[in-house]
Amino acid sequence: MKIIPLSEGSFTIDQTKEFVPFNLDTDDLQQRSRGSLLVEIQPFVVITKKDIIVIDCGLGFTNSNDVLQIHEHLIENDIDPLSVTKVLLTHLHKDHSGGISKYDKLLNRYFLSFPNAKYYVNREEMNAAIVPGNPSYKPERMEILFHSDNVVLTDEKGSIDDYIFYEKSGAHSPFHQVFWIKENDETIFFGGDEAPQLQQMKSKFVAKYDYDGRKAMELRAKWWIEANENKWTMLFYHDIKTPMMKF
Repeated sequence: MKIIPLSEGSFTIDQTKEFVPFNLDTDDLQQRSRGSLLVEIQPFVVITKKDIIVIDCGLGFTNSNDVLQIHEHLIENDIDPLSVTKVLLTHLHKDHSGGISKYDKLLNRYFLSFPNAKYYVNREEMNAAIVPGNPSYKPERMEILFHSDNVVLTDEKGSIDDYIFYEKSGAHSPFHQVFWIKENDETIFFGGDEAPQLQQMKSKFVAKYDYDGRKAMELRAKWWIEANENKWTMLFYHDIKTPMMKF
């Protein structure tokens, strides 16, 4: 399998849930509001024998030519966005789901960013994402999922085409899910916001930003041991320096 990180850059985020660009060379984290976290926004594309898979979709920002950033980065890697066959979504917080759809100003509506792909999203998470008033979600981007045949709703746990496996973990958000992609003797693990950075996998702490911080801590410890024992490749969506680690 081939793995390509699609970094959208570094950002700080505080209690406002707004992602503010951060230049690692010139900006000072101490000048940001108290409690600001420094994160990378980093979707991935995984190329298997059968599929071109996008895992989580970034912020949905566009460049000066109104091209989605995630599309731009795919094209830079010689991948046509129309060739993407699967989109795996851990959850629908706006930094993970912004790129699932694109707004067309002329037609005044959203279109799926990957029209030839199947989108895999937890059933309960999709319902939660369109409830007004939660600053972590952008319901206007999610609405299209309810009206598309491209969407496959997942539940507790299961498999996709007998080589992609998912499980509802429910620690960062109530209906968060994680994925394993297994081909030949290789296993790729993506834990989304429950395994977001390499350093967090090595530390025991309860984070206030998790729905169930203790469960998230326990899951990180469990997955770290399993990754080592089973020689997984782990992908880190929010790691500034280390997008992935192969055991």
